[in-house]
Amino acid sequence: MGRAGCCYRGAERLASPSSVRRFRPVLLLVTALAWVAPQIGQCQVAIPQCRIQKCTTDFVSLTSHLTPAVDGFHVEFCKALRAYSACTQRTAKSCRGNLVYHSAVLGISDLMSQRNCSKDGPTSSTHPETHHEPCNYHSRSQHAHTHSHTHTHTHPHGHNQGHFQPVYLFCGLFGDPHLRTFKDNFQTCKVEGAWPLIDNDYLSVQVTNVPVVTGSSATATNKITIIFKPFEGCTDQRVYQAVTDNLPAAFDDGTVSSGDPLHSSATAEGSLRKVRALWISERSPGRHVELHAGYIGVTVIVRQTGRYLTLAIRIPEEFAQAYDASQDLQLCLNGCPNSERIDQGGYLPLFPPALGLQLHRPGYSSLTQASPYSGSQLFSVDRAKDRCKEQLEVHDIYFHSCVFDLLTTGDANFTVAAYSAQKDMESLHPHQDRWRIYPRGAASLPTYSHQTISLCLLVLCALSTVLV
Repeated sequence: MGRAGCCYRGAERLASPSSVRRFRPVLLLVTALAWVAPQIGQCQVAIPQCRIQKCTTDFVSLTSHLTPAVDGFHVEFCKALRAYSACTQRTAKSCRGNLVYHSAVLGISDLMSQRNCSKDGPTSSTHPETHHEPCNYHSRSQHAHTHSHTHTHTHPHGHNQGHFQPVYLFCGLFGDPHLRTFKDNFQTCKVEGAWPLIDNDYLSVQVTNVPVVTGSSATATNKITIIFKPFEGCTDQRVYQAVTDNLPAAFDDGTVSSGDPLHSSATAEGSLRKVRALWISERSPGRHVELHAGYIGVTVIVRQTGRYLTLAIRIPEEFAQAYDASQDLQLCLNGCPNSERIDQGGYLPLFPPALGLQLHRPGYSSLTQASPYSGSQLFSVDRAKDRCKEQLEVHDIYFHSCVFDLLTTGDANFTVAAYSAQKDMESLHPHQDRWRIYPRGAASLPTYSHQTISLCLLVLCALSTVLV
């Protein structure tokens, strides 16, 4: 009998320990492809009983609702990693020679090392008991899904009764200002004055923008007002307001949380503490505050950089869509009105005068006057690019926004604002494959090593063999 194996001759050599270590970045990419394209795994499965895809699916289910901004993330993530590792060990014999399996094992090892997770310790259950917590959105959603599934599906094969994963949306605002909508449309707008970012039955977020430079139509945010509306049994209405040089770690009434203690959450040290329905966490006094509304699954990050504020928010789709016709003016939902757009279909030219803007040309006094925000500077296009490269390695829309802001305002603080906005997006955005947005005609392709390119070609060759 012939030996079962990969459909690409010699591909089994790639699974050797030395080759796996050599091509680890792309092997992790192959694992990701296996999650969304089962046919790839079929090409590389040496024995039909290999269940690495099931292990990966369970891990994704256990971690998809976790974010680094939530207390207890480290402990829960390590428990999920140990469960993932145990699953791969159970299927090791049947997955011998499987490239996806070996890349998963190495990926787990890398993640454990990065997160400083011990190999011994508690593991997450792939079928945990659901404890209904009415003021915990994830628990409430899981309970509702399980209850609905039980009453509508009576067939004996319950493979669809796993974790229910709510759909989350992301919106961000920073800089001049630059808006990233729920649909991942990227816009640069004027929107001077007060404008609603979000306005639904559960949450209201309003920003106020002021001109950055006299004579220019570019604006930036100097005030943010967030209203958490009453939710029966969980919280009364709470209002949070931040303005330039006043980023409080409390709501307007002086409280830092709302609602009775709900459930125990594991801290980074492994201890347990009671979590309320709504609370504020100050990450850096006067510079970085996070608001967590666990009862509706919302996380908001507010920062001050220089003289202006930035905002990033993650919200379940069902709440973002809970509004009526009188609430249709929402920048996160529908973007800026055409009359308020500065960009051209998402494209930011590096010469703002082309859009009717004036480049900031500060005089001698503004360059030499001491300022708590470092003052204004004169940037050429090349100098602005070099300055933005210091913090933004990927030349995506955040990099181009940074360059645009430096040319328009001369304020170097916008470099940090773009960097922080990018990191907040990566922390809250639920879909990693949508993180990168490139302007039309300005995409910057990443650079890969010859070894990486070679392995990519091998993977593509294997895929083409399957398709043929």
